[in-house]
Amino acid sequence: MMMRRDRLLLAVTLTAIFTADLYFVLLPKLRHRQPGPGNGACLCPSSRRTNFTLAGYSGLTIPWFSNITSIDLQGKGVRAVDDSTDWGSKLGRLFAHPLYNIQTPELGLEERLMQSEELMEYYRRKVLRWERHMKLYSEAAAALNVTMLEHQVTFDPEASWLKFHLGINRYALYARDDPAITRLLQNMQATTVISAVVKPSGHHLKLALKMQNFGKAMFKPMRQQRDQETPGDVFYFVDFQRHNAEIAAFHLDRILDFRRVPPVVGRLVNVTGEILLTTHNEDLRSVFFTSPANNTCFFAKCLYVCKTEYAVCGSPDLLEGSMSAYLPGLSIAPRISLPNPWIRSYTFTGREEWEVNPFYCDTIKRLYPYNSGNRLLNIIDMAIFDFLIGNMDRHHYEIFTKFGDEGFLLHFDNAKGFGKHSHDEMSILAPLSQCCIIKRSTLLRLQLLSQDHYRLSDVMRESLGGDALQPVLAEPHLQALDRRLQRVLKTVHRCVRRLGEAQVITTDFVDTSVMPESVKPVATPNKEK
Repeated sequence: MMMRRDRLLLAVTLTAIFTADLYFVLLPKLRHRQPGPGNGACLCPSSRRTNFTLAGYSGLTIPWFSNITSIDLQGKGVRAVDDSTDWGSKLGRLFAHPLYNIQTPELGLEERLMQSEELMEYYRRKVLRWERHMKLYSEAAAALNVTMLEHQVTFDPEASWLKFHLGINRYALYARDDPAITRLLQNMQATTVISAVVKPSGHHLKLALKMQNFGKAMFKPMRQQRDQETPGDVFYFVDFQRHNAEIAAFHLDRILDFRRVPPVVGRLVNVTGEILLTTHNEDLRSVFFTSPANNTCFFAKCLYVCKTEYAVCGSPDLLEGSMSAYLPGLSIAPRISLPNPWIRSYTFTGREEWEVNPFYCDTIKRLYPYNSGNRLLNIIDMAIFDFLIGNMDRHHYEIFTKFGDEGFLLHFDNAKGFGKHSHDEMSILAPLSQCCIIKRSTLLRLQLLSQDHYRLSDVMRESLGGDALQPVLAEPHLQALDRRLQRVLKTVHRCVRRLGEAQVITTDFVDTSVMPESVKPVATPNKEK
């Protein structure tokens, strides 16, 4: 009797081992060898994630396209390539993917932020005002026998920054294929600076720089080395602002196809020649000094604590920083700033309701303007973006008032991102994990970027490689992007498993080109706040 039991136990054990081997070893190998489309090898994701299709684009379930179009990243047009032989540019393949070539509806006057005539007239008046002020400054300097650099301002109606402003519309800050953005990045790197003004800030230093072509950019100087991590004992609200985080955030936003971060580029600025000698701001002039190492330094008068310990210094005059393109002025393109529903406590011990109430999103969903339209979905897009860069400091967001409730959110002020590559702050994902909804297009792009052929860290590395301050990010920060992306997808997967795909995945794009006129969606009328 004992022998029979031993034989039975042995048979059960061997069966279990064989079953586990079959499930975990043999079946994955067979799936990997299963013929795929065109080349006899499956190039689809090997993980068991759910695939979702884009409404109106059946078949865009993150497949591998054997023949796709690769864009010319220098803005010289589009060229067709056979992807089976061209493996040079993952970024080119990404932007050529159908998910990145979905056409938005044709833009009418109300879908554009501004019209050309009103913008040109507005800036012609500003140029005339600038010239009058400069004449007064010159006369005052001559009377005091003070040497002052004088630059001739040229207003060009075809300037890249004007084209950028004219391209802002209901859906994004710029079009995917807008050549003005490439030119704008180049201009911000090289155009002569003619004026510098310190901008009010908490305890950070940032300058508004005016260019010779009358464009403006926000300059944030280098405060931290790329390989430094924010110490664990430092609270997010007193963390350094990082110039390279601003640059990297622009590239990531573009790769995610949000296009809600104004163009940003790195630049070396001459602290003496391009700031001290060009500024007419006495507050800024008064805070320049020479350090013991004989470097030119300055700090800013700000709202809280600004002193020489917080100064930035050239080497001896050159200082690297980020240049962020200004948006149109508030008087011509009004924006409003609204508190983030998932705002954090800015005290050492306080906690907000969302941090203690797991059903907080149920309340938010009943409140205006989150109870209809895309506002809540846009908040979740922003949360995913912030989680990827590790930004905990998103206390407010801004929208253009012209586009009303359906306007996109501006992803401003990203300088506190990329501080810790070794830690993933899951609380940033609270809007996604608590609300359990996400745009279908956002999810599809995240899935695409999780594949080896379009790996997020690889396309980010390639995109950042064109900046003058490369390497913009240290390698551990690039690797952290891949890890965090998987965490986002796992969060969505848990929501789908719990609530079902229909309740979690929200359709946000429809292929109107194949729909009859009678059923095409009607544009939402503008609402003024």
